[in-house]
Amino acid sequence: MKVYQYFILLTLIIACKNRGDKSIKNQEIISVNYEELEPFLNKVSDTTYVVNFWATWCKPCVEELPFFEELNKKYASDKVKVLLVSLDMPKQLETRLKPFVKENKLKSQVILLNDPNQNNWIPKIDSHWDGAIPATLIYNKNRRMFYAKSFTYSELEKITKQFIP
Repeated sequence: MKVYQYFILLTLIIACKNRGDKSIKNQEIISVNYEELEPFLNKVSDTTYVVNFWATWCKPCVEELPFFEELNKKYASDKVKVLLVSLDMPKQLETRLKPFVKENKLKSQVILLNDPNQNNWIPKIDSHWDGAIPATLIYNKNRRMFYAKSFTYSELEKITKQFIP
């Protein structure tokens, strides 16, 4: 791994640890390629990770974002971490994604996936995923499930609870 990749991973780790800090006003949104995102999709721990793939232009994605935010808030003490992986265009980071995150007061960690080789990384996330969003990966050290669908809050909570020891 190159030095800059270590720097990005360290920054992501620090940002994820700070995700519950209510004083964070302007969340740092980091742009990563799949190789840099991959460690966050394969952690082996007691924590349950809820990784949502979304975009600001996707109406069902935007409609379910409050559910992920509520889950993040409600289950933070139960070792549940939410990561929102934006599939927005990288050139719209400053003009669209950052203003969207600020306007919607998102507290969950947001990362921009900047990797144009979808044919390479989509099947690595889930071999049956066709790339449609919203899509969500929920996993911990004992279990891993992928959902290519949108959720209601009750559906998301019910599924996530099945992962919490």
